[in-house]
Amino acid sequence: MPEWTHIGVRSVAAVAILFTMTRILGKKQISQLTFFEYITGIALGELAGFISTDLEAHFMHGVTAMLVWFLIPYTFEFLALKSKKLREWFEGTGTVFIKEGKVLEDNLKKERYTADELLEQLRTKNVFNLADVEFAILESSGDLSVLLKKENQPLTPKHLGVKTAPEQESQAVIIDGNIMDEPLATRGLSREWLQTELEKIGVTLENVFIGQVDTYGQLTVDLYDDMLQVPEPSQKRLLLATLKKCEADLALYGLATDSEQPKRLYERCMLQLENVIEQVTPLLKR
Repeated sequence: MPEWTHIGVRSVAAVAILFTMTRILGKKQISQLTFFEYITGIALGELAGFISTDLEAHFMHGVTAMLVWFLIPYTFEFLALKSKKLREWFEGTGTVFIKEGKVLEDNLKKERYTADELLEQLRTKNVFNLADVEFAILESSGDLSVLLKKENQPLTPKHLGVKTAPEQESQAVIIDGNIMDEPLATRGLSREWLQTELEKIGVTLENVFIGQVDTYGQLTVDLYDDMLQVPEPSQKRLLLATLKKCEADLALYGLATDSEQPKRLYERCMLQLENVIEQVTPLLKR
């Protein structure tokens, strides 16, 4: 067998072995590089390159070394699930950089962080003013977690005392001009409904790059033809307008009747509907 063919076969085998090991070690191995995972990744990559190109070395010797480097982190990860002390030893612990709005310089020195590096990490979290930060900790994975001061945190409906309906994941019902039946079924919708919605906005299925249905059953599309303007979804506005019309009708009926009992009934219903409209208006105006 020619050398280049031999190298090719060994390389394919090394990639297959490395891929299998990474899959078994799990997503954590590629998403969070702790100290132990960092050296494991370097060692496995080096060994894979070694058994691919070093034709004088025995292939199985390299595979054995890879298996050892695979079994060690796999075993330690299993043991770390059972022991907090082992997790702290192998994965490390977080280091507090900012506490109660004050930078802990000694902790920065401990992690060999400069002030410039701290500010750079804060900017990656969209924090450009150090005075806005209440608490910041350098996680064992090397990521900086930041808690803003109360007055600098973005407002949420909870802060305003507004109740919101539960959100569901938007479903991609069209991709590359093809209808996705499973997401449609997840929303309890049909192909006929989708075709009707496309006709409402004057768009053909073939021209849709991505189409999504949100929590409220509204279809939004991104087209291949970027010059074509798509009208905004109107279901929410139509529903809000219908509710307000019902409120106005109840008020009109109350004024039109001379009987006291129906008048009070209309007024009570109008007040209840007014309360409902007040609650749903923030949702329907989005």
